[in-house]
Amino acid sequence: MSPLLQSVFAPLKTRCKWLISNGKATAPSRSRLGSAASEIRKINALRLEYRDKDDEMLVGLAQSTVSLHESFAITAVMASRTLGQDMFDVQIQGALALARGSIAEMQTGEGKTLAAVPAVVWYAKEKQGVHVITANDYLARRDAEWMGRIYRRLGFTAGYIQQGMTPEERRAAYGCDITYATANEIGFDFLRDQLALDLSEQVFQRPFAVAVIDEVDSTLIDEARIPLVIAGGTNDGSGPAVLADQLVRHLRPGLHFSVTNNGRNVGLTDAGANLLERATGCRNLYEERNLPLLTAVQDALHAHALLHRDIDYVVKNGAVEMVDEFKGRTALDRRWPAGLHSAVEAKESVSAKLQGMILGSITLQNLAGFYRRICGMTGTALSSEVEFKSMYLLPVEVIPTNRPVIRVDHPDVVFATKAEKHRAVIEEIRRAHARGQPVLAGTASISESESISRLLHDVPHSVLNAKNDELEAAIIAGAGQKGAVTISTNMAGRGTDIALGEGVAESGGLYVIGTNKHESRRIDNQLRGRAGRQGDPGCSRFFISLEDDLMVKYADLNPKFNRDADAVQRLVEGQTLDLRTFLQKYEMPIEGQRNKIQSYRQKVLSGEIPSSSELERLVTLRTIDDLWADYLAQVADFRSGVHWISWSGRDPHHEYLWKINEWFPELEAAIPREIARRMEEARSGKLEDPRDRGSVWTYLTTDQPFGTMTERIIKAIFRRKS
Repeated sequence: MSPLLQSVFAPLKTRCKWLISNGKATAPSRSRLGSAASEIRKINALRLEYRDKDDEMLVGLAQSTVSLHESFAITAVMASRTLGQDMFDVQIQGALALARGSIAEMQTGEGKTLAAVPAVVWYAKEKQGVHVITANDYLARRDAEWMGRIYRRLGFTAGYIQQGMTPEERRAAYGCDITYATANEIGFDFLRDQLALDLSEQVFQRPFAVAVIDEVDSTLIDEARIPLVIAGGTNDGSGPAVLADQLVRHLRPGLHFSVTNNGRNVGLTDAGANLLERATGCRNLYEERNLPLLTAVQDALHAHALLHRDIDYVVKNGAVEMVDEFKGRTALDRRWPAGLHSAVEAKESVSAKLQGMILGSITLQNLAGFYRRICGMTGTALSSEVEFKSMYLLPVEVIPTNRPVIRVDHPDVVFATKAEKHRAVIEEIRRAHARGQPVLAGTASISESESISRLLHDVPHSVLNAKNDELEAAIIAGAGQKGAVTISTNMAGRGTDIALGEGVAESGGLYVIGTNKHESRRIDNQLRGRAGRQGDPGCSRFFISLEDDLMVKYADLNPKFNRDADAVQRLVEGQTLDLRTFLQKYEMPIEGQRNKIQSYRQKVLSGEIPSSSELERLVTLRTIDDLWADYLAQVADFRSGVHWISWSGRDPHHEYLWKINEWFPELEAAIPREIARRMEEARSGKLEDPRDRGSVWTYLTTDQPFGTMTERIIKAIFRRKS
């Protein structure tokens, strides 16, 4: 490996060494049951001993003890005094798993929020800062205020981050011993800090130490590859999108364009290309000078043919908002890659959002790598145990429930068509409602939830989806009442337990009905797990049709499994893991390069690398930012077409590494030259104020590091011609 690539991978090797040692130190809970029972007995004995001690004595011991068992016992006693809740043994066991750096699988309703507290206190004793990462802002505030009473009673400070907070408020929250925040907020603050022109602008005043992640499978698997982006400038690129939208509206499916690969790709036919050439007056749509128009047309086709309103996105308050495929709610500040998002906005005739130039980006997967230690909790980890081990070297420990689960999970019912399935679902809901049994029907999309709602016009019910997520807590709180019917999109990250109303247990408890199987078994298990909490009665059943998206979209994976949804799910999960592993090979070198550039920038910012003047310091910082942004654009453009290199028999990954190995030294050499040039401009009065960067903003995009299929095809055409 070249010296450059050795430096690129060095920071990641450091992280991996810790992960490997941490991973080897802990085995899954099924081989640790005896050890866990012994530890819990010791902790419970100490709880009895400390029960009659006063707060002052316990606080002093909590701050000074080096014993994990003593710390856990003191925290449990303080939790009881503060909240009036005695921690169950299984909650202590979950906390022990977190303190070992594992993922604790704890079922819905088992009290994960409180279970995390002893481990958080143990980590907070190091005074390096603990980030408790939650699923949304509401839970960050709620849990920080709720559990913060325990922390403060033990002498620790606790804060939380909310969207819209000022930098001063964020700095104060991150300065606490314990900070509750979403992963996205932490990631965006990290990106903003990397563009700071003064140390006082940065909200993080110390390195990342420990992250305790709630809904860890959502953060480290489902959303791990979604890039968080910080952008600036005025390049909106929306003009071609409007023209392309007008052109595409005149195209007819089958004649002018075709949808292939089970609805995953769309492309122009020869007839479509000829029609567009006549409409625009260009002789050859595929000439290189027409590439911007052709790309815009392909984006417009994608928007019209492959993306559907109330399934992939909603239009709310005059803006296009993407729907999170895993959670069934609007994904705040998330966008498709610039051209595609503009195409959807043109399709829906809404004002286009400014896209700008990408100044920096990071994925949650790479953000997690900055923490010295990570651990987490979720109700559905075991089915992704292989991925947690292979991608993060994190072991999974399955924590038993406090009371036996008596929920009955009925076999799936399979139908030939969606229409038959929906009729059966409606009939089943009506039967359950008639006997007073509450029903939670989980759907795959907003349109399906609204379709079922219309069919249930004669049954009182509530609908929970991405259009009214602000009402979710109140809706879910009432979902366990007698005769209640709740129709919901995916239930991940809801954060509210469903308690059974009076007399509901006698009617069978909560009945969970799934109207689809999702690509990940974890999403189905999250829905199923809403019933049967803390020993409550309940049942679940999934209704499936051979026309469901899962069955149609992946029918070509293995024909012998085309009627077996569970088998298809396992195949898809394996395929997804392979894809994430594949993408990581391309991202690791760039992440290492970013670390190297940012390390240099931080030294300039802090004065460790001195500048001759304040002007030179500012010029140096802005030059680094601008050239790094240009480099990211250069790499993204090359990466979007790199796989067509395989057509010539060469290895795309090797070519990619070779190219960035060539470009990065050029970037490093260009920085001092550009600084000198800009300083000369400054001396002659031609340089604008380096502090005047203009507005910057943050958003999430989709994980398409190699561009859309159509972009790759277009660029491949020109490469093969040249």
